[in-house]
Amino acid sequence: MDYPNDQAPGAPVRSGIPEHGRVPKYYAVKARIALLVDELSEGAPIPTERDLSERFEVARETVRQALRELVLEGKLRRRGRGTVVAGPKLAQPLSLASYTEGVRRQGRTPGRSLVTLDRFPCPDALAAETGLTRGEPVWHLERVLLADDERVGLESTYVAEARVPDLDTAFDPDSSFYAYLAERGIAFGDADERIETVLATPREALLIGTPPALPMLLIHRVSRDTEGRPLERVRTLYRGDRFSFTTHLRG
Repeated sequence: MDYPNDQAPGAPVRSGIPEHGRVPKYYAVKARIALLVDELSEGAPIPTERDLSERFEVARETVRQALRELVLEGKLRRRGRGTVVAGPKLAQPLSLASYTEGVRRQGRTPGRSLVTLDRFPCPDALAAETGLTRGEPVWHLERVLLADDERVGLESTYVAEARVPDLDTAFDPDSSFYAYLAERGIAFGDADERIETVLATPREALLIGTPPALPMLLIHRVSRDTEGRPLERVRTLYRGDRFSFTTHLRG
């Protein structure tokens, strides 16, 4: 089968060109810059806005809009005052595997930076969602997610103190929480997970190091152990320009 405009199967139909054929000027420039990006290696700088505007004979604002979209899509990233080619997105599996395992599978080095670890009585909303008892002590573990020292997400984990009473003394915040549970003989049984797109709050954007306008992928997870008892409630923000998610479906 011949694909229009030599596009690959699975690409946007007609590469995003509307049927009436009238393409916004910034989009035409974006498509040409994207072809340029495909020829460059990760981390390579692209020409300046001035150079691109002269090359394509358009206003700098037109180039600027095209670059903004390519940054939001994760094809480019800002470095200082310039713009460079971004690497491929991290493909995180939708499974009970940990973030650590998913990142390592792609040859990247996972890491985490502790934001806070505190303890408080379980509020009504958390109790209703997880099956924990209202008022029982719960830990809240908040960490910035890293891949090769690049900040890529923010994770908040809630777990009953009774399940891991030594979390504040025996757990290395830079390590996998799931590995820590496995060492204590706690195994995951099943989980409910929900994914949505959101914008980060100003605080979250500051912690992750992104502009507030950057789309985020938000995952809510409530996990239980093999006996069906509540185990954890996790809220994780992933940078939309650095992550995609994969899963295997069976009929």
